[in-house]
Amino acid sequence: MGYGQNLKLAPNYPPQYLQQKTIKMNRFLAILLLTTFFKANAQRNVILIIADDLGSDYCGFQENHLDTASMPNVRKLLARGVRFRNAWSNPVCSPTRAGMLTGRYSFRTGVGDALDGSGVGALDTAEISIPKLLNKFNPNGIAKANIGKWHLQEAMPVSNLLNPNKMGYDYFEGGFLGQIPSYTNWTKITNGVSSTVTTYATTEQTNNAISWIKAQQSKPFFLWLAYNAPHTPFHLPPANLHNYTTLSGTTADITANPKSYYKAAIQAMDKEIGRLFDSLQVLQKWDNTDIIFIGDNGDPGQVAQNTGGAKSTIYQEGVSVPFIISGPSVVNSNRVSSALVNTQDLFATILELFGYMTWQSQIPTIKPVDSKSILPILKNQATDVRPWAFTEVFSTPSVATNGKTMRNKQYKLLDFDNGTQKFYKIDTDSTEDTDLLLRPLNTDASTNYNYLCNEMTTLVGTGGFCTLTPTGDVDEKGLDVTIFPNPTNDILAIQAPTAESFNRTVSLISLNGKVLQTNILYHGSSICYLDIRTVCASVYLVKVSAGQSSKTMKVVVSN
Repeated sequence: MGYGQNLKLAPNYPPQYLQQKTIKMNRFLAILLLTTFFKANAQRNVILIIADDLGSDYCGFQENHLDTASMPNVRKLLARGVRFRNAWSNPVCSPTRAGMLTGRYSFRTGVGDALDGSGVGALDTAEISIPKLLNKFNPNGIAKANIGKWHLQEAMPVSNLLNPNKMGYDYFEGGFLGQIPSYTNWTKITNGVSSTVTTYATTEQTNNAISWIKAQQSKPFFLWLAYNAPHTPFHLPPANLHNYTTLSGTTADITANPKSYYKAAIQAMDKEIGRLFDSLQVLQKWDNTDIIFIGDNGDPGQVAQNTGGAKSTIYQEGVSVPFIISGPSVVNSNRVSSALVNTQDLFATILELFGYMTWQSQIPTIKPVDSKSILPILKNQATDVRPWAFTEVFSTPSVATNGKTMRNKQYKLLDFDNGTQKFYKIDTDSTEDTDLLLRPLNTDASTNYNYLCNEMTTLVGTGGFCTLTPTGDVDEKGLDVTIFPNPTNDILAIQAPTAESFNRTVSLISLNGKVLQTNILYHGSSICYLDIRTVCASVYLVKVSAGQSSKTMKVVVSN
């Protein structure tokens, strides 16, 4: 038998038959490719879960955790997500929420503090928001709900109760104010209509979220789910939601053991989050839903674990929050990112998770957005999206803790509204124990100090943060002088615009108030000098005095 004699030859089909077979095969392949494409690029859902007053130090999955609360369901997000270890919020809830919703810093929105009933600092409903832009991107194609705490406008007049809808949400259901008086007796607003609720608030908000998701059927959705927990009032949650069996729930016991009640509320919230996750599984929405979990600011003072600061302050304990993004959009999941991120970055990120990559075209130049999309990090295409993080708190009247802060990967500068500053090597001093401005700065510290104060001045557009910007008052005699070069390591010049008509005393002063050097800007002269070579590298003050009047400026002395 010769080679190939067992081979069967293909039938000699007519050309018409082969043509029809080819057409059918091409159609099959086209349908297969389209099906694969649409499955890979199907419109995904996004759920943003906000824990109220939860800093990162009660989260056992965070590097800086101390005493921790049980959160097994939140931990489930880690395996399919990215955790951001360097995430910043505002120090209080209203500014954080305004920043996430609009992508803008507080000095732009005017929301600098928690709303307190005075109406000062409420968010303007004309601001561009995530749901407004989603409706532009896909008109009526994406369901948008806000369930839970609002706290961006006051509840009066009554017409304000429709403000969440004016901000672009199809549906709002939740508490309007910053704090509910009782977790089992509170007022809920549903699309502008008030009702009294006696169901435990965390459970009710989860029920509302699940019901709303069910009602969307196959429609893509964006859900902003803002729990009141674990915000005050501290309380004893229902027994089936926690394992703190020794707590009595009396006022005296709560006062004596606030941390235990705080952790019980966190555990109850986590258990209800688990029920939400279970419902997504049952509804077959888990695999196409991106879930974001964050805290809106640091822990309240009653349960703060560090002495340096807490909620309402720009110290780490006030602004460092848990931040996880988890779901099908994450490539190479179970990662931890060291990227600097602000909660404002959720604005751009959420829009781009829905595929809206050209949202910037809808932003007017007079309303700049500060948000940076984290999507490149989720896609494992980048490690960073911004060189620094920024946050602030301000109120009327001003209080001692008001201020602005900025950090890069290594250093953090705090500039308080009362004129004081602090500076930390934040990558090695996360609890901010050593203020570098109380000792000479080395070259690296001086360079980073100057960088951060310049960046903050450029961002905010006013003076007061940077050593290159004079600070202090100019009196009626015209103490109008400048200093240069700044920074310097040699001779510092103090110059008046014209020859002086009276003598001025010029002093170089350390930040702890010690006078290190003095010179005179004499009558008839417009310039004098200080010899900076005699002092160590650090930040100093230059004070120019004439009688009862004075002007103070900062100068950086480098190595």
